[in-house]
Amino acid sequence: MRSTLAAFIERFDPGEGRPLVACSGGADSLALLALTVVTCDHPDRAVAVFVDHGLRPTSRADGEFVVSWAQAQGISAEIVDARVEAGPNVEERARDARRTALLEEADRQGAAAVLLGHTMDDQAETVLLHILRGGALAGLAGMPERDGRIVRPLLRFRRAETAEICRLVGVDPRHDTMNDDRSYRRVWVRHEALPNLSAGVERDLVPVLARQAEIARDDLAYLDAAADEIVHAARREDGNLDAATVCHAPRALARRALRRWIGPPAPDAARLEDALDVARGAIVAVQIGGGREVRRSGGRLRLHRIISEEPTEGVTAAPRLPWRSHDATRREPAGSGVAAQP
Repeated sequence: MRSTLAAFIERFDPGEGRPLVACSGGADSLALLALTVVTCDHPDRAVAVFVDHGLRPTSRADGEFVVSWAQAQGISAEIVDARVEAGPNVEERARDARRTALLEEADRQGAAAVLLGHTMDDQAETVLLHILRGGALAGLAGMPERDGRIVRPLLRFRRAETAEICRLVGVDPRHDTMNDDRSYRRVWVRHEALPNLSAGVERDLVPVLARQAEIARDDLAYLDAAADEIVHAARREDGNLDAATVCHAPRALARRALRRWIGPPAPDAARLEDALDVARGAIVAVQIGGGREVRRSGGRLRLHRIISEEPTEGVTAAPRLPWRSHDATRREPAGSGVAAQP
């Protein structure tokens, strides 16, 4: 097996320590599991986990298939239930439930990393989805290869290559019928949007989008580091921020610094702009979602928990100043340090 898979093995790096491999039974995750088995110093220490959301009639059978095949390779395997009800945003809810279940199982198993089978094709789809949602630079950056304990060793592999790996190791992947349902946005992007765009420009856009994601991630890391320096310089002993320090930063960094200071869940773009206006003193406070409010008092920005949010745009206007304008003609207070946008 090693000599046959040598070209794939050379490109595969699962990282150090005991791995937990998320395996759905599809070609990508089975290829991930196979490569982990043949590259791991102690494959018997790896563990495969199938997360069952209960969304498909065949999900339990798929899980049993994963367990059987993994055990045949000499590694342990588990089926973990993380039930998700069908309905709006089911893809996002399933993804969040899956991530939580995998990290909890990694804690239980003492695994150093959770390996996910996302490929370059998945990366391109993710970037395109983020573009359609207005995901800005963070969206263009797509999925990182390493995110804490989450590792994606196949981001440099194409989907066709994972199918070839499965063929080489003699395993027949399971087919998830949900991947044929184009009512799911990612499936629509996979089967229609991305192929049509590639055909229109007469080139394969998958490596193009994946390469752009790498560049965007480097830019994002640089900007985040610069924003963290601003937060460090502005932070006072009570955890509040000096508003003037934030305002004197370039607008792109001031915006990012506020987002880093606020923390998850991140406010949407409009409310983040309102938070910048709070820093400038153009408005008194803004509700930013998640039961939180940014308020300026005594030259400092304070993050408050609020009991409930009124069904408004979340802005509290200062009596002496007009309501914040979202259009291009708004004027900035003199000496704000945050330049007006053209």
